[in-house]
Amino acid sequence: MQKRKLGSNGLEVSALGLGCMGMTHAYPPFPDKKEMISLIHTAYEKGITFFDTAEVYGPFTNEELVGEAIAPFRDEIILATKFGFDVHNFPALNSKPEHIKQVVEESLKRLNVDVIDLLYQHRVDPEVPIEDVAGVVKDLIQEGKVKYFGLSEAGPDSIRRAHAVQPVSALQSEYSLWWRELEKDIFPVLEELGIGLVPYSPLGRGFLAGVINEKTTFEKDDFRKVSPRFTDENIKANQALVELIREIAQSKNAAPAQIALAWILAQKPWIVPIPGTRKQSRLEENIGSASIELTTDDLSLIDEALSKIEIHGDRYPKNLSQMTSK
Repeated sequence: MQKRKLGSNGLEVSALGLGCMGMTHAYPPFPDKKEMISLIHTAYEKGITFFDTAEVYGPFTNEELVGEAIAPFRDEIILATKFGFDVHNFPALNSKPEHIKQVVEESLKRLNVDVIDLLYQHRVDPEVPIEDVAGVVKDLIQEGKVKYFGLSEAGPDSIRRAHAVQPVSALQSEYSLWWRELEKDIFPVLEELGIGLVPYSPLGRGFLAGVINEKTTFEKDDFRKVSPRFTDENIKANQALVELIREIAQSKNAAPAQIALAWILAQKPWIVPIPGTRKQSRLEENIGSASIELTTDDLSLIDEALSKIEIHGDRYPKNLSQMTSK
């Protein structure tokens, strides 16, 4: 698989990463641990060298799983994790300097590694100046416990202020065919400062793969059960986008998910999506997207069609307002 650079500080990863959250978090029922370790091994064998986890996924169990899985090839991959929540009082935020240091020590133990390659602030904490957060990460980098600094769902002002203290290598935020808000205010800042973008939910939590409709039922604790986008009404209204993707996929002899990912990869050379999956077949399908080329004409047609499609439903429920960009 081709490599891409995230930021201008030397961080290089596979063009696609693997988001591991769903293996232990947000989308029950969760698979057998051995199956997920096997899937992570397959991802590595097929060229993926960028693995994403966080302390809050589980909480804690995801880091343990990923740490065990990547042990045989630790030095060949880039490992990303995150701090920023009070996991014992979720979804409360906590990016106090002493808390960041504590979380990093605990993450290093759970991951069974000496250094975290890419450390993100999971969400901007309005109670802690972003300069203080960047300063702590700068110290951790100097101590050799972290290599690169990232932010997640940060707005332009937060990105600039953090970057002035410690260069930011990557911003992880939602970006896909049905959430393009970053293009207005965030893309210019990333381009100016030399920061990469790591889109999470690049397949719209499964929706853009074309496997969800208004008859789909979700488990009681599935995040989509409370997501405004996934009400029966909004699922039905947003099918127009799925139909567009399906048409393009048929013309390219590809799967809808492959078109959704290929579209992201075609936007900028510094974008690395991290689709999550728990199935070997989906993993191989996602990896195949890296070899699909969308022409300038293809992209223009998609843009034109998207301009006529209204997307229905907010990304997060109102009680999770802190999950959106700040």
